[in-house]
Amino acid sequence: MISANIPDVDVLVFASGSPWIEFRRGWTHGILAQIVLPVALTGFVWLFDRFRRARGSEGERAAFASTASAPRPFHSGWTLLLAFVGVYSHVFLDYLNNYGVRLLAPINWQWFYGDAIFIVDPWMWFMLAVGIWLAGSRGRPRPARVALGAMSCYIAVMLISGWAARGIVAESWRSAHGTDPRALMVGPIPLWPFSRQVIVDAGDHYEYGTFSWSGPAVTLVPEKIPKNGDAPQVAAARRDNNIRAFLVWARFPFWTIEPTPSGTRVTVSDMRFPGRNGFAASTIVPPLGP
Repeated sequence: MISANIPDVDVLVFASGSPWIEFRRGWTHGILAQIVLPVALTGFVWLFDRFRRARGSEGERAAFASTASAPRPFHSGWTLLLAFVGVYSHVFLDYLNNYGVRLLAPINWQWFYGDAIFIVDPWMWFMLAVGIWLAGSRGRPRPARVALGAMSCYIAVMLISGWAARGIVAESWRSAHGTDPRALMVGPIPLWPFSRQVIVDAGDHYEYGTFSWSGPAVTLVPEKIPKNGDAPQVAAARRDNNIRAFLVWARFPFWTIEPTPSGTRVTVSDMRFPGRNGFAASTIVPPLGP
């Protein structure tokens, strides 16, 4: 359980006051951490085991030695293996969603996206919760194993269906426009695994809509979202620390420009999570000279 959660130690950046979105899912999720964290956790468990045994009295150790309740001896090999399984399961599950994870950090800071399963998938939670509850109530592990197998099949189906849906959307766009989109996401949406969010980078604007296996396959809304990336106020806003940090994470950034009494408010958002708290950054740009 510890190893499956330890990569998220980077949430401590929230307490630092620095732009958190720039740091998340980087150092503690990348290839270096994937090696170091399991080894460090195994060393911590070994130290804890030695500390626990050293603090036990002679009488307690004798009692443990003569009963079935004696603590199991520390096994470095199994502990290290389980630590690696936990860390890699965390990184893999983070990869599955459309938020992204920098798997090769710090060697390469590229973001990777599985675009298969939403960040909080209720169906996975439901399957695992039922399996754990049945295993505990019946006193045997089979229900938990069945739940784990069902979840693995669900992940495989969502990955394959996501890749297939992306191919269908890309072909639909090529047929309508004669060219490939600059960038494309066919990503998961909450609750309903049979539909997907579609975002198409069309150059100076984005088009968006849905993909559905029940038909029609691809539906794009008439509204087009301009990027506004060439506005002079945007060039000035890019120098702001919060804006720079947000752009490290942004996949489909677009800008809104609003006049205010003190200057121009420039806000950058991402098409994946438009209008959601925490997924935008703003700054006030003073009036530009002539």
